Formats: sequence, structure tokens, C-alpha cells
Amino acid sequence: QVQLVESGGGLVQAGGSLRLSCAASRSTFSFNTVEWYRQTPGKARELVASSDGNANPVDSVKNRFTISRDDAKNMVYLQMNSLKPEDTGVYYCAAHLVGGRSGLESWNLSGQGTQVTVSS
Repeated sequence: QVQLVESGGGLVQAGGSLRLSCAASRSTFSFNTVEWYRQTPGKARELVASSDGNANPVDSVKNRFTISRDDAKNMVYLQMNSLKPEDTGVYYCAAHLVGGRSGLESWNLSGQGTQVTVSS
């Protein structure tokens, strides 16, 4: 079974940057749509970036967070700039993967999350 694996989280000072990565555990799958969410203490899960141009990420990250993809490497990224302490939380990649050996498999998955901590 294919899984999503996030990486790149860690501790950063306010004003700094981090880039999170999301990969499919099996190379026979490719990303269709991708979203990044975060879970911060005391709040519901928030959408912070999406490959769907019609999606509405939370206002607090606009112009600071950017989603990108490298199809040659089969990777998706979340570039986070000008980080603030309130960005602290667990960040999740969620994606629709297609492919597999048959080329016909389709999975909607979410990763295990990666912790981002922004110190003041």
C-alpha cells in the first residue's frame, strides 16, 4: 500500500523559513491534487496550501506559504517564509495519488504529519 511521507519540520526562529517535503512511498504513483494542512493547539485543522487554485487557504499564511511540486522527483513541497510563533503546529500533506503497477490505482491519503515549532 502506498503512503505519504512528510519531512522537513523542525525548530526555527520567528522570521525564519522552512521547506516541508511530501513524497509517495512508492515511485509508481504520481501526485494529482495536493494540499497541506496544519493542526495547531486549540484550533481546528486548517488548510494552508493547495494545488487547486480555487481552494482558500487560511488568510494568515497568504503571501508567506507556497506549494510547489517537482514531478521529475515525484515530490511536493511547502515553502514557509516569515514564520511566526502562531505557525507552530503539526503539518500534514494530503494528496490524491494515481498510478500503481496497473496505472489505474487511485488513493486519497494523508501523511503522518511533521512538527513545526517557531520560537519567538
